[in-house]
Amino acid sequence: MSDSLFGLMMYAVALLTMGGIYAVLCLGLNIQWGFTGLFNAGIAGFFAIGAYSSALLTAPPTPNHVGGFDLPIPVGLAAAMLFSGIVAYAVGRICLRLRSDYLAMATIGIAEILRLILKNEAWLTNGSRGISNIPRPFEGLPAPQAQFAFLAVVLVIVLFVYVLIQRGAHAPWGRVMRAIRDDDIAASAVGKDVEQLRLQSFVFGSMVMGLGGALMAHSFKFIGPEATEPLLTTFLVWVMLIAGGSGNNRGAVLGAIVIWTIWSSTEVFINATISWGWVPQAWATQGAFLRVFLIGLVLQIVLQRYAKGLLPERTVEISGRARAAAPRAQPESAD
Repeated sequence: MSDSLFGLMMYAVALLTMGGIYAVLCLGLNIQWGFTGLFNAGIAGFFAIGAYSSALLTAPPTPNHVGGFDLPIPVGLAAAMLFSGIVAYAVGRICLRLRSDYLAMATIGIAEILRLILKNEAWLTNGSRGISNIPRPFEGLPAPQAQFAFLAVVLVIVLFVYVLIQRGAHAPWGRVMRAIRDDDIAASAVGKDVEQLRLQSFVFGSMVMGLGGALMAHSFKFIGPEATEPLLTTFLVWVMLIAGGSGNNRGAVLGAIVIWTIWSSTEVFINATISWGWVPQAWATQGAFLRVFLIGLVLQIVLQRYAKGLLPERTVEISGRARAAAPRAQPESAD
């Protein structure tokens, strides 16, 4: 195998790995927004909780921060979901009575508080230096087997999360969540505990986001404040879900793969054009802003052509014949 072909293959593996991790984050947001209509703009906070929780538990001992327990990676992933769920429960109890844009402002504010705590408490997280030497599954294997093995781990987790959410979406729980999303007053009128069910959705989705953060930390073998920036988490994940199709788990996965491919390929393209001298060297510092512009342009094009995303949510409609055949309520006689 030639070096160029091998490089392309390894790039594709890295692309699918990151796309799979973002797919986990998108599936978590789809539970909250796609199924229940909860406008969570604080994805970065739950991402950070999951990433730091798993890192602190699985990293080797060090005097630089709390933790370093060198525990197995599955323990770190489970702890990431647990701590994210606990924080989400506390946040949900406070914020879920709010609606729409007020909920978004509250969640993004709390997420920034969490991020700043993790950034500034050096005794806990090593501050701006971050946590390094985080273990990665199968990293002891030779290359490229190690990269393929980690990709397999990510894909298995994506499949597991997808199947679990898909089963929940087609169960009575999922139908109630969509009813709350479409008309919470009507759902409450028929006896559903809207506040409690919203809290369940918020906690469940945040636990999945924490799992995605933990996978990101293990993928990079490092986690620091820069990795939890809202641009790389909250903004990108929302774009992925909207472009793919909210309310559809397949759309969430497809949107993550497509948008991450565009985001990654534009970085490669910009760096290549600078190295070849096609564009000025000053563009190197403006590349990140150009990538954000391109992502926004792609989102506009997708929404102009596909208003509900590439794979919109499927709604079950009753045909005219079935509606006519359905039994009708007989009017009561006036006695």
